[in-house]
Amino acid sequence: MEKTEKTGGSVPSRAMGWTELWLKEDWWAIYLGIGIVVVALISFLNGSTLVKSLAVNPGGLKWTALDQVLDHFAKNLHLYVLQFISWMVIFGVSTRIMGIKTSEFLPSFFILYLLSIIMFSIGGWKDAPNYNLEPPLVALIVGLLIANFVPFPKWMDSGFRVEYYIKTGIVLLGATFPITLVVSAGPVALFQATVISLTTCLTIYFTATKVFGLDKRLAAVIGTGGAVCGVSGSMAIASAVGAKKEHLYTSVTLVVVWALIMIFFLPFVSKALNLHPGVAGAWVGTSEFADAAGFAAASAYGRISGNEDAAIQGFTLMKVIGRDMWIGIWSFVFALIACMKWEKEERGVKPSAMEIWWRFPKFVIGFFVASLLMSLITAGYSAGDLNQIVKPGLIAPISSLRSWAFIFCFLSIGLTTRFKELKAAGWKPFLSFTTGVFVNVILGFILSVYVFGDYWSSLGK
Repeated sequence: MEKTEKTGGSVPSRAMGWTELWLKEDWWAIYLGIGIVVVALISFLNGSTLVKSLAVNPGGLKWTALDQVLDHFAKNLHLYVLQFISWMVIFGVSTRIMGIKTSEFLPSFFILYLLSIIMFSIGGWKDAPNYNLEPPLVALIVGLLIANFVPFPKWMDSGFRVEYYIKTGIVLLGATFPITLVVSAGPVALFQATVISLTTCLTIYFTATKVFGLDKRLAAVIGTGGAVCGVSGSMAIASAVGAKKEHLYTSVTLVVVWALIMIFFLPFVSKALNLHPGVAGAWVGTSEFADAAGFAAASAYGRISGNEDAAIQGFTLMKVIGRDMWIGIWSFVFALIACMKWEKEERGVKPSAMEIWWRFPKFVIGFFVASLLMSLITAGYSAGDLNQIVKPGLIAPISSLRSWAFIFCFLSIGLTTRFKELKAAGWKPFLSFTTGVFVNVILGFILSVYVFGDYWSSLGK
């Protein structure tokens, strides 16, 4: 079977068979993500600070002068060297097994790591939140500028493994997303998230396919990008339906554009209407398209209103818990549709049941396994011990390592994206996505303010 330019540009999984267990990034993301979680658990239960030390990053410095940043690196240089070696060995060995030249991967990853440190340092500036300088978004913008104005040689793309980094990050996200947390969201948050996810995805999908006649795979990717966690959702669906690389990058671009707009729009309108911070946080959670941008918007309004905890809690319940869990649901649904309907129509051959398994993005399984594993460990702790012992000693280090993976991903997206490649998509994807944005924002406002306003306004008391 010939190679096709799907998201990874590789042979479809059904042609790979069981060799995908060691040749596909989905499985390596699971091995790496679950491996990190297991090592972190062992370290935590034994009272070791090894993983906590390896999770170092300058993002939490809150520095006001560059001397503070330099002092931080001087004191922790050995940790950064150890961390870099760990990432380099893990990613270097696994990519070599997958067929990537080590001589190309290592120098490329070294530059990626240095750029990531700079991104974290920018995010660690005390006034960074005031200017919405969230590390993932800054990483994407910096990557785009470098790729389009001072481009790296093409061979360096070997180290800019967008899919590998985001999939690893999603598995680690599961470890910071215990099932008990989902239950704590309650029926209101989960119901509102379900309505928003279904409405946004279907609006974008049918507008793209029925109104503008766009490719159904592109429609599925941008629809899910708007419905759940933008980049992660886009990546999962791109893998599930066999979308092209341009489809993924178009979706990511749309997500980032509207995420940046909403950072300013949502707090501004919330302030003008004098919304309760819990209500505003829930509205941000229904209407933002990236976790980093949403957190920035909710935090900004929370500080203005004098109750940042309520705003962040509302956002977290709606977006990080409610909407993001739909990554797995939409992945399964679209994998099923792609296999049983689209493939059958295109090839005229009824696919086998195993085709759904081959097509399903396996890293989503890793997300749920990590979540279940963490849920079993944290179930025996009281709420007080969970906040005072488990979160700082176990969940926080995993969250930091997850942030590294996401920064690697966002930088890689920028560094491998050329504006001329996106230009060919035209205005139709933008208009389709924007239609979903308007529906999302209006419906989210109605649900957050009028339908469930009493629930959201009770937060933070």
